[in-house]
Amino acid sequence: MALPVDLARLAVEPYIRTGTIIAPPSDLPLEMAERGAAFVTLRIRQDLRGCIGTLSPTKANLAEEIIANAILAATRDPRFPPVRPHELPRLNYEVDILSPLEAIAGEDELDPERYGVVVEAMERRGVLLPAIEGVTTVALQVSIAREKAGIPPAEEIRLSRFTVRRFREESDWSRP
Repeated sequence: MALPVDLARLAVEPYIRTGTIIAPPSDLPLEMAERGAAFVTLRIRQDLRGCIGTLSPTKANLAEEIIANAILAATRDPRFPPVRPHELPRLNYEVDILSPLEAIAGEDELDPERYGVVVEAMERRGVLLPAIEGVTTVALQVSIAREKAGIPPAEEIRLSRFTVRRFREESDWSRP
């Protein structure tokens, strides 16, 4: 198995076509055999088509985490209908493997290019991955995460940050 994006694609395609959930390959690299958190993002051209992830490990290993989140990104992102079979050839995959969350004291410890952010108030939580196109300031990063969680601007929040190792398929935006 080559990369996390290959595993995400291997998980989504049979699930969308037949409902089959694949098992992780037996020849997992050491990192994929360890526990870890991951987000899987699906795009058609540059347009978001689904994104689901975990902030801490929920499965026995990172490969299982990627498989589960890839299927969920394709079928359960509440912003989109499930991926249909005719869309499969046009999907581009991204997998972000997260570092453990680190509680921080304030926004001055963030950098939207380097860190993802978790914004929490009561039971509400908003997450934004790092290096998102158009998100160039900490204020905008925190504002978007607040909005995703339904946390008003004046409400007190707790902040955490994380880094990612991003794996992205080569994109061919010219595909129809």
